[in-house]
Amino acid sequence: MFNIGWPEMVILVFAALVILGPERLPGAVRWTAQSLRQIRDYASGATSQLRSELGPELDELRKPLEELNELRRPLNELRGMTPRSMVTKHLLDGDDSLFTGKFDKPSSISDAANYPQPNDYSPPPPPKPLARNEKPPIDFDAT
Repeated sequence: MFNIGWPEMVILVFAALVILGPERLPGAVRWTAQSLRQIRDYASGATSQLRSELGPELDELRKPLEELNELRRPLNELRGMTPRSMVTKHLLDGDDSLFTGKFDKPSSISDAANYPQPNDYSPPPPPKPLARNEKPPIDFDAT
C-alpha cells in the first residue's frame, strides 16, 4: 500500500522522536495503531453489512466489474511497451535487428543454427606506430 522499507521507517521513527520527544512518542504510536485497527474494523464491518443486506444481488453487481477488469488486462500489458517494442514483438517476432542495425548476430538461439559461422576470418593487423617527428599519411579523399 505505502511501499515503506526499513530505511524510510528508521527516518520516520527518528523524525517522530525529534518532533514528539521521548515522552509522547509511545502514546502517539499507541494512538496510531489503535486508529488503524479501528478503521480496519469499520471497513470490514461495512463490507459484511453490505453482503448481508444485498445477498445474491451483490454477485450480480460484481459480474460487470469483473468483466471490466478482464477488458483492462490487455491495456495493462501494453502500458510499458513502446511503439518500437510493439512492432518488434508483433510484426518481427522479436527480431530487433531492423532497429539496432546488428544484422550479423542472430536474435535468438533457434536462428543461430541458420547463420553461417565465420571460420577463416582474422582481423587486419594494426598499423605500425609512427616514428618520432614522422608525419602521418594524408588521405585526400577524407579531407
